[in-house]
Amino acid sequence: MTELAAVKAALKTQAVETPSWAYGNSGTRFKVFAQAGVPRTPWEKVDDAAQVHAVTGVAPAVALHIPWDRVDDYAALARHAEDRGLTLGAINSNTFQDDDYKLGSVCHPDAAVRRKAVDHLLECVDIMDATGSGDLKLWFADGTNYPGQDDVRGRQDRLAQGLAEVYERLGEGQRMLLEYKLFEPAFYTTDVPDWGTAYAHCLKLGPKARVVVDTGHHAPGTNIEFIVATLLREERLGGFDFNSRFYADDDLMAGAADPFQLFRIMYEVVRGGGFTPEVAFMLDQCHNVEAKIPAIIRSVMNVQEATAKALLVDRNALSVAQDSGDVLEANAVLMDAYNTDVRPLLREVREEMGLDPEPLAAYRRSGWAEKIVADRVGGRPAGWGA
Repeated sequence: MTELAAVKAALKTQAVETPSWAYGNSGTRFKVFAQAGVPRTPWEKVDDAAQVHAVTGVAPAVALHIPWDRVDDYAALARHAEDRGLTLGAINSNTFQDDDYKLGSVCHPDAAVRRKAVDHLLECVDIMDATGSGDLKLWFADGTNYPGQDDVRGRQDRLAQGLAEVYERLGEGQRMLLEYKLFEPAFYTTDVPDWGTAYAHCLKLGPKARVVVDTGHHAPGTNIEFIVATLLREERLGGFDFNSRFYADDDLMAGAADPFQLFRIMYEVVRGGGFTPEVAFMLDQCHNVEAKIPAIIRSVMNVQEATAKALLVDRNALSVAQDSGDVLEANAVLMDAYNTDVRPLLREVREEMGLDPEPLAAYRRSGWAEKIVADRVGGRPAGWGA
């Protein structure tokens, strides 16, 4: 197989999981902006996700968020997804939208609140059993706003205890993916603020616990690709939540703010053996002012482009330059790949997959946008908290 053929083959195996919540209404802290035609139910979210997969060919799973996507029959929802060429992906827990969680969830000083939070996480594992999902994704808003508000070490003990109980409930082929975030909504301490804290907890829990890297959850200037390389080296990288940021957790389209950073991250994934199903490529975004489905399609395409460039890096030439200490040549090898226009290559890949070479144009021609605006009248549109 030629080098180019190998790159094409790899791109055809890529899978980017889309988030159910990105199809609903969202906004800023000041206002949620409604759009016509957004889904009203998890079933309709799956329908929209199917449109993304239909035109990209590489978005075969949609993640659920509980309780936003709670239904009476999860097995039926899984069948609904299967009928549309999809699977249900990671089950995302929600321990941040309940009045009881004002002072935390699994780290709360009140044992009764901690019990409620852990029971919710166990419910999410039950849902995994029903949907066939392999990943339980955990992000905790837990933290403190003032020095002395709570015992910092004690909160870590509570966190470890809660995680351990949920970890023991995991079944065969199921994983726990622990996400971290530097700050927000707590501003003095966050209980899982960085990759080191998440890694330490996962290491203690066992091999089914992995770290999730959300690309928007870092301080400005953080070298995210170093974190990725380290977690891959330790075999503890469970996946990504891809999005973009300018300042904090902006949740913009993947690759929109800093496409070079996304390329650098994807190079470490390729170089570190992370281009496998063991590392989940997930989007975690909110489309506040742009159309939902086209924005998700664009995000998937951006991830594809960064991946294609990463696969085109001449690793032999890079190794020679690195081993000889040729700083400029090593950098030039990376930049040559990054500056390659991979859009013609990806158009060829899509045509070979039997797809339209231009996903956004194909979606516009499909008439789906007009259909959902006409059909989805009445009911409660999905959005934050629904």
